[in-house]
Amino acid sequence: MKDVLYLDRIEQAEALLKPQRVEVLRRLADPRSCTEVAADLGQTPQWVYYHVKRLVTAGLVRQVDERRVRGIREGVYQATAHSYWLSPGVVGRIGARRTRDDLSLGHLLDLMEEVQGDVAALDATAGTVAAPELPSIGVSGEIRVRPEQRPQFLADLQGALQDLFTRYGGAEGDAFKLAVACYPTYPKETTP
Repeated sequence: MKDVLYLDRIEQAEALLKPQRVEVLRRLADPRSCTEVAADLGQTPQWVYYHVKRLVTAGLVRQVDERRVRGIREGVYQATAHSYWLSPGVVGRIGARRTRDDLSLGHLLDLMEEVQGDVAALDATAGTVAAPELPSIGVSGEIRVRPEQRPQFLADLQGALQDLFTRYGGAEGDAFKLAVACYPTYPKETTP
């Protein structure tokens, strides 16, 4: 089972974005039959089988085994990944791309789309790379900056990154892409 499956075809998105299929898919984290999933969901095995077949066709589920139950062959299915990642390319860009402003929300979204595509391409080639793990790092944190310190904070961040680009920007060695996102956070609404 893959850790993440990158969904880049509209048929995959269409198969996944149905609440009842998501429930079936969740039940298939471990290998199970349609009868077992149906019992969990309070549905008929035929109802589950219909949705499983759509998920199989889309490549989101695969048959991993088959067993005989009272003289009938019953398939055992499992999700193909632990999580699914929908490509922004499935929808595509609406309208023309605007001029890039490094401080705009649109630029940040473009950057995230680019990172998502790069990570998906790495995952697709991971099986062909000799090392079991690709060298990568993800860092996330929160920094609190008073409004009057924002310009200095952004300048310091830009300077630190520029120092890395200068120090490691040679023509030799493995190429790594560095993408940094900096945006304000807002308290999440709590539901009673």
